[in-house]
Amino acid sequence: MVIMNQEIKQLYAKIESLEKENKALAESIGDDAPSKNIFARSKDGILIFDDNDKIIDVNPSFCEIINLDRTELIGRHLADIVPVNKQFKLDKQRELLKMKDSVRGILPIHSGKKIVEFDFTTSTLNKSGYYMSVLRDVTDKRLLEKKVKKNEELYTDLFIEALDGIIFWRGSGKIIDANESACRIFECTHDELLQKRLDDFVYEKNERYKRIVKNLFDKGGIRDELFFLMPNGQIKSLEFTVKLNSVEGYHMTIFRNVSERHRMEKELRESELKFRRIFEGALEGILLWNDQFQIVDINQSGQRMLQMSKDELIGVSLHSILNDCNITNDELNQQINSIKNDGQSDGSLSITLKSGRKKYFEFSNKHNVFSNLSMTTFKDITEKLEMEEQLRKSDTLNVIGELAAGIAHEIRNPMTALKGFIQLLEDSIEEDHSMYFNVITTELSRIDSIINEFLILAKPQAVKFVQKDIAQIMKETVELLSAQAVLHNVQFRIYYEKELPLVFCEPNQMKKVFINIIKNAIEVMPKGGYITVSLQACGDNKVKVSIRDEGSGIPGHKIKKLGEPFYTTKERGTGLGLMVTYKIIEEHKGTIEVESKLGKGTVFHIYLPYIKKAGEQ
Repeated sequence: MVIMNQEIKQLYAKIESLEKENKALAESIGDDAPSKNIFARSKDGILIFDDNDKIIDVNPSFCEIINLDRTELIGRHLADIVPVNKQFKLDKQRELLKMKDSVRGILPIHSGKKIVEFDFTTSTLNKSGYYMSVLRDVTDKRLLEKKVKKNEELYTDLFIEALDGIIFWRGSGKIIDANESACRIFECTHDELLQKRLDDFVYEKNERYKRIVKNLFDKGGIRDELFFLMPNGQIKSLEFTVKLNSVEGYHMTIFRNVSERHRMEKELRESELKFRRIFEGALEGILLWNDQFQIVDINQSGQRMLQMSKDELIGVSLHSILNDCNITNDELNQQINSIKNDGQSDGSLSITLKSGRKKYFEFSNKHNVFSNLSMTTFKDITEKLEMEEQLRKSDTLNVIGELAAGIAHEIRNPMTALKGFIQLLEDSIEEDHSMYFNVITTELSRIDSIINEFLILAKPQAVKFVQKDIAQIMKETVELLSAQAVLHNVQFRIYYEKELPLVFCEPNQMKKVFINIIKNAIEVMPKGGYITVSLQACGDNKVKVSIRDEGSGIPGHKIKKLGEPFYTTKERGTGLGLMVTYKIIEEHKGTIEVESKLGKGTVFHIYLPYIKKAGEQ
């Protein structure tokens, strides 16, 4: 670089001048006994010492330079005034003087708290056997040399080896110097660049370019970005910083090629746009989460399925969501370990949403998909499971219906005969055998009840749906079962929401549903307790009927089987009661959900649709 080269040359010239003065002084002294006149008047320090490095005499200049009196120096040894870590130079000087008449070098000497560096020439005095050193203070010279060296390193680091292109130019825009990086950026040799002006490379000298130039000369410096046309026809986007009058009136511009960065940014934006379209348009729910299992994003389908907004979910831990899904700690740890160890995991779970509706989801986790983010995809399989369950139950009911239709008639004929003969024998039964008669009568009634339930499944019932107050049906049911509840030390807690909408139903069948569930609740509490009945309107235009007991509860794997033919948790039950209950609710377009905790009881939630009144939202 021209400007920095001029400064370095000036420093070298000053150093060379000092060296010439030192050489002339050494030659003026000669080999004879020291001239008193030269000794006293010399600007350089002169020091005379013997074979043991003991100081014999010193001149005034040396005393002045190191700030010590002559009397303080005579009689001392050189080692007393030379730093310990540099005393090896004295040993080296002694060895060289045995082989030749004079020695030259650099020697540091103590001067109070600082060190003065001397350029010395030591010669042998022939007649006296002493040695004389002529010492010139070169502390400033050494500092200059260090500065020159530092400037050279700085010049190499900042200009020659810089990764960014650096160009110096005159006010007319004429390029006067450029580094290698600038040559590479502008696709030119150094000589070719020196024949150019900076604006020769500007692709478009439009209004924006003119504003940049004006701002530069108004402010004295600017940072911006423009398109530049290279000699080979290539167009590059260059980011540049300009500083006017940077060095000795010359201007400096630093260039950086950002074409590749812009290309990558454009590809990244396009890739992100594609990802966002796929992410938001996916039918499946998609969750993105970080290494701390915190949710960082969720698509619209996921928000819709979970009935939660993005603001509610972002920052929430997956642990808290999974903890709300009634899965065990072992299952949770197994899922997390699968994600960490295998990079992915799959499964299914159930979540109770804000509306109280229970939903089932299939999910798939993939670890560290991109940018240290992992992804979970999930889909709602509630309807699929419900359809499979309905299909399975429908197939079962069809089989039972056909079976019931075939055997009900065959059973009813002998049952009629048995009942008739029992009634004929009733008056002739002795008192001792009355207990057997009662058992036979009770069991015949139980068989008749089972046959009736079979017939409900075997053929469609002639039912008439009407708009009815479901609370009134429940009140009548509770009154009907109050006596049985008292016998078992069971009490009712009733919570009815006011002004419930009317439900389109068959009242007798609904009463049969409530009787079946409440009777079961009474029977599972042999030691007594409370049955809590609540009715309320909920979302989706439905009335929710909840019947809660305080029994021993039902294990999770058994809840799924409730309503199946002949499946019961009671010792003498047939399972037909709940099966009929499920069938009636299904015919009313309703649903049944069961919640249970072992040792705490069970609650049946029945959801029945109602018809909106005219004008209701």
